[in-house]
Amino acid sequence: MFSGIVEEPATVVSAIQNDGNLRLRVKASFANELKIDQSVAHNGVCLTVVDLHPDSTYEVTAIRETLERSNLGLLRPGDPVNLERSMLMNGRLDGHIVQGHVDCTARCVEIEDVEGSRYFKFAYDITPELRRKGYMTVEKGSVTVNGVSLTVCDSTPDTFRVAIIPYTLEHTNFSHINVGTVVNIEFDILGKYLAALMENVG
Repeated sequence: MFSGIVEEPATVVSAIQNDGNLRLRVKASFANELKIDQSVAHNGVCLTVVDLHPDSTYEVTAIRETLERSNLGLLRPGDPVNLERSMLMNGRLDGHIVQGHVDCTARCVEIEDVEGSRYFKFAYDITPELRRKGYMTVEKGSVTVNGVSLTVCDSTPDTFRVAIIPYTLEHTNFSHINVGTVVNIEFDILGKYLAALMENVG
């Protein structure tokens, strides 16, 4: 489980396709603190550490289903990737409950500077069936974009905006997002449970 508070934008060292899977090697400042089998969110996708190296790099594997639902398959050496280690249960939840299970990708369609912040507008394509299951945004609700916990504004059935403060812009890969960039989206798990409850109750 994660909180959506990114620890750092690390650097992809290599991205190697292997039998439909993707083996990522990532350089991170906390790599020497990691252990094999530990969970780390990469652009919001929970992946398991499978190898460690003495040069402050580690490796994870993304399976085919993960690649189909996320932007990890687009990563290339040198790209920044948002990292978050799993949440400690003895601390404050500064973001919101994030599972690290990306629901879909979205595309940035507009960027606007407003009074010191930057607004990013994203568009996504979700079927009516999935929307009924809670795969959607709501005004002032929570959404995770590339692993960053954010508050939704200007929500529509297939778009939403988020406001990014200068600190978040500097300390995540939002600084590399342009119009046309594909990002990972995880909708709020509480909304999914509420939608399932309403569907089952009738």
